[in-house]
Amino acid sequence: MLREGAGFRKVVLICGKTDLRRGWMGLSAYIQLNYGLNPYERGTLYLFCGTRSDTVKGICFEGIGMAVYTLHLSKGNRFCWPRNTDEARSISSEQYQRLMDGFTIEGTIREIYPRVSA
Repeated sequence: MLREGAGFRKVVLICGKTDLRRGWMGLSAYIQLNYGLNPYERGTLYLFCGTRSDTVKGICFEGIGMAVYTLHLSKGNRFCWPRNTDEARSISSEQYQRLMDGFTIEGTIREIYPRVSA
């Protein structure tokens, strides 16, 4: 279910590194305290990634309780997780599929500035 993304109304990435030893209560409190978001919003999947980028953990309130999802990739594979800031980012279903397929969700085209000679 986590790989396909079926059944989720909204997906929110918690960018940066998260301690994945936390349980659902710790992750829920982290979302509330650091981002002011409601982890008990039905159908919203909150995704977290650890230091090594080979495991993601997700929590989602299903209406009657909190579901915890863990996806650990096989040896050598990594998620292209946004690490540049500590922000919560809502992503589209297309971005979610790209992330689960191992691609980056951020643009890779960079603006090249001309060199100024002195």
